[in-house]
Amino acid sequence: MKPARRPSNPLFSSGPCAKRPGWSLDALDGALLGRSHRSKPGKAKLKEVIDLTRAVLAIPGDYRIGIVPASDTGAVEMALWNLLGERGVDMMAWESFGKEWVTDVTKQLRLSDVRTIQAPYGELPDLSQADFSRDVVFTWNGTTSGVRVPDGDWIPADREGLSICDATSAAFAMDIPWSKIDVATWSWQKVLGGEAAHGMLVLSPRAVARLESFQPDRPLPKIFRLTSGGKLIEGIFVGDTINTPSMLCVEDAIDGLRWSLSVGGLTQLIRRSEQNLRIVSEWVAASTWAGFLGDDPATRSCTSICLRFTDPEVTALTPEAQADFAKKLATLLEKEEAAFDAGSYRDAPPGLRLWGGATVENEDMEAVLPWLDWAFATVKAETFGR
Repeated sequence: MKPARRPSNPLFSSGPCAKRPGWSLDALDGALLGRSHRSKPGKAKLKEVIDLTRAVLAIPGDYRIGIVPASDTGAVEMALWNLLGERGVDMMAWESFGKEWVTDVTKQLRLSDVRTIQAPYGELPDLSQADFSRDVVFTWNGTTSGVRVPDGDWIPADREGLSICDATSAAFAMDIPWSKIDVATWSWQKVLGGEAAHGMLVLSPRAVARLESFQPDRPLPKIFRLTSGGKLIEGIFVGDTINTPSMLCVEDAIDGLRWSLSVGGLTQLIRRSEQNLRIVSEWVAASTWAGFLGDDPATRSCTSICLRFTDPEVTALTPEAQADFAKKLATLLEKEEAAFDAGSYRDAPPGLRLWGGATVENEDMEAVLPWLDWAFATVKAETFGR
């Protein structure tokens, strides 16, 4: 039977993600429009984003936090192009974005001493293989694979190299131990549902020391430059951005951060997201057709919740037919306005992906699951002529 109740908010996209509960355009009324971002009030708005970010995530006071161009991609590229090359680098990859960073380092930067440590979708590589006498680049959470590192215990406190972490679908939903991280990046449009095209870059004192002591043997475009005359450009980390940000997006980011504090800060953001994962886990345990892409409960993502098919008839289909099945399933969910953008990532195994970050209400996650069952049964009947 078709479920009677739809999610109040059927937005389950993994980016841009759902706005915080209760959001409306009224949240942007205070936006500094028609004014320079370099004006005193403009800089104050940008500094507020930085200060609120530090408060919510409990980032140490000696870490720099900057707003940078081009979303998480821009922030990661800035880190790679500025910092890598002083020593060998280990690239850890287990999903599409991690693999993109491998491609950048090996084919664009063309560094000579690169080790690539990979695992297929749904698995983590052996983290003990990472050599922290070298620089290590990794994603905290695999946005397209639904697999995350379990903790920071595998990163030594006395490391010689830098730990460089793409944390775009982990920040604000997972406990990131800052003492183990030298560089972290994310984008506004992920866990807090902000607007796109703006990235965040966090640097530890060790990362700053590298920037000021190492000059890479390659040209750096203006939009990437973090130093001038061998010194960190401190203005970037107090709101003096490299290029012009959207002050409308800045206001939206402030709104999301203020909401985070209003619901109890990082502890409650993590709780909300982990509860979404628990809800799906209980459903999967009773499901006859769906399983997690990641088999290990200790490394399953609470934000990018990736599901695969376990039904014998569906798994017996060719990969192309399974992909078509998954596409029909996601299309039907969208047609019924039960779940938008719930299809798996294009390079991932066929299945579904539900965003479970803190802006997704637990009640909506509960409400969407009967729709998955109904949509699966409907598409299966059509596929096999029943």
